Amino acid sequence: MSTSRLRTPPVEPGVDLAALRQRPRRLRAGAALREMVRETRLHPAQLIYPLFVVAGRGRREEIPSLPGQFHLSADTLVEEARTAWQQGVKAVLLFGLPEAKDPLGESAVDPAGPVQQGVRALKRALPELVVMTDVCLCGYTTHGHCGVVGEGGTIDNDATLPLLAQAAVSHAQAGADLVAPSDMMDGRVGAIRQALDAAGFTSTGIMAYSVKYASACYGPFREAAGSAPQFGDRRSYQMDPANRREATRQAALDLAAGADIMMVKPALAYLDIISDLRALSDRPVAAYNVSGEYAMVKAAAARGWLDERAVVLEMLTGMVRAGADLVLTYHAREAARWLQT
Repeated sequence: MSTSRLRTPPVEPGVDLAALRQRPRRLRAGAALREMVRETRLHPAQLIYPLFVVAGRGRREEIPSLPGQFHLSADTLVEEARTAWQQGVKAVLLFGLPEAKDPLGESAVDPAGPVQQGVRALKRALPELVVMTDVCLCGYTTHGHCGVVGEGGTIDNDATLPLLAQAAVSHAQAGADLVAPSDMMDGRVGAIRQALDAAGFTSTGIMAYSVKYASACYGPFREAAGSAPQFGDRRSYQMDPANRREATRQAALDLAAGADIMMVKPALAYLDIISDLRALSDRPVAAYNVSGEYAMVKAAAARGWLDERAVVLEMLTGMVRAGADLVLTYHAREAARWLQT
């Protein structure tokens, strides 16, 4: 073989050889090396699986706008949660669909309601599973708003707080490990903490939807939960998507009132907010990979426009990289399986 074919090509004039001593590509050469130096690691135990609970038995009805997600009665809820647990998902968040609604959402506190029944069934079957419950009135009211409707169609913040507190206590009585107020009423974390403590549930935690934006990405969820507002919108109590500084103020108020975990919802368009909350406190930060984000990926994957596994794991890793300790995602089971294969 001619030695001329092995000669190193001459360095072009002006190339800084000293600068080339630093080559980041050296640590990207192979899969094992890339994994060894990886900065952000996503694990199934970080995932929280949202589930929709309905009354009755033997019910497992697919939600059209959320392919792969179901309305579950308490017995099938246990089956779904057990499978998720076996795949490495250690926590669920329950949303309830009541059989009857009223203007005040009084069925939210019914000890025989779907959420309360679901919590009891899960804690009997899977005592180590972390069971969280959404606390809000939107799925229980005839008008679909998250609070009591006052004069002129406004949402009465202070009249709503006792109802939220009663719902949280009823979930704790059923055995919930954490309650998660998503209503965005001012002062609800403090009201719930006070009510839980007064009822003897000092160990029941609060995962507050501290920063919940008035997003356009909630449509599939509202269909799934039957919680779309019947008039107006929720912009008078959910946050303006244009606001960043307000988010840390909102989260700081929840922390001071007793929140154990701060949540940002949605996640994908709000990675800067997740990062801000991570810098605000050493308490855990959760990010909600919401229904619209899930549905968009599912729709594109069904058409062969993207690789669902690759996209989902990239998105969830991005949320953790931004500062989230926990991620709520409808992809929880799939992601857990993908992470272990």
